[in-house]
Amino acid sequence: MLSRSFRVARQQTRLLSSSRLLASKAPAPTEQAQVTDKKTAYSLSEVTGSDSLFGHGAKPGTIPTDLDQSTGIQRFELLGKREGVDVFDMENPIYEGKGTFEEPFLVPTYFGYRYVGCKGTHQHDHKPYWMKVEDGKKSRCWQCGTVLTAKYLGEPAMAHH
Repeated sequence: MLSRSFRVARQQTRLLSSSRLLASKAPAPTEQAQVTDKKTAYSLSEVTGSDSLFGHGAKPGTIPTDLDQSTGIQRFELLGKREGVDVFDMENPIYEGKGTFEEPFLVPTYFGYRYVGCKGTHQHDHKPYWMKVEDGKKSRCWQCGTVLTAKYLGEPAMAHH
């Protein structure tokens, strides 16, 4: 059986924790206004950066579509699909090189690295396996053995920025 002082202390603790929740307030209206003042991109030409890639939400009483509620990179991809643009270049396979350790596939990049999804070879097809391919290093798909390396396309002085 709990002592009376312990029960009173436990009740007071419970009251303090619930009063903290009740005392916490919602963001000020000015903070909410700042969020809604941003310009939402509705086409690829309107994208000015990550601050324009947020969904505007659905109108009250309606169910939002994917475009209404998508944000960030997902919204960028959906805007591209609406305009028929493959923003991640998913349909253009890499043909430069042979995919062997001696002659790896050369993955074009402007940053010195790129994330690539290997879907296998004609002989060994598999689900995409994503890996980071870096300039000067050889990456090998652990499912089919295809070897890739990055081919830097930018200016040499900007390779590591």
